[in-house]
Amino acid sequence: MRKPKNWLWFILFGSLWGINEVVMGEVLSASDVPHYSVLLTVIALFILAIARGIVNRPGSSTAIGLIAVLFKLANAAPFYCHLLGIFMVGLTFDIFASLLIKNEKTSSVKCGLTGFLSAYSGNTLFALVITYIIRYDIWTSAGLPKVLEHIFVSGSLTAVLAAFAVPLGFRLGVTSGEIADKKPKWTSAGTVVTVFIIWILARALG
Repeated sequence: MRKPKNWLWFILFGSLWGINEVVMGEVLSASDVPHYSVLLTVIALFILAIARGIVNRPGSSTAIGLIAVLFKLANAAPFYCHLLGIFMVGLTFDIFASLLIKNEKTSSVKCGLTGFLSAYSGNTLFALVITYIIRYDIWTSAGLPKVLEHIFVSGSLTAVLAAFAVPLGFRLGVTSGEIADKKPKWTSAGTVVTVFIIWILARALG
């Protein structure tokens, strides 16, 4: 976690997650796509799985989530419920990945279970916190039906898709990490350039 190159990876993946939230999130929301948070969350878990394949450290996914929160806060209107949702995804994935994904040889079954449990737990934790602790108006006015829909409808869809997305992302991350280790200087330079491009693109689109 203390290595500078690891933080370059975290900033890169946090920025990728952030720009997906800013660009695709806005498009899906404006188009009134039902349960669009499912797609955003699955993509987020895919990104987190790639990152975990490269830097498999407890706390790394939470750090990436916080960077994604800062990215969205800097480049889009501050809908705080969305920011909380991003943080919850990073936190829950971090917990289950730390328990189940021990090394690069972790089975696809355990990776899939990580995605499945992260999706359900993230949706459950978010719905309960935003409704009954933070008491955000949109959620408190809708009440228990909205909470149950978010957990059992959106959560189920996300969990099933994440069970496939996370193993694919993790294997891609492991392979990418092996390639990156062969040319560390070029990898670091490319990562920095990519991060700058993402942030410039986000500002331009915003």
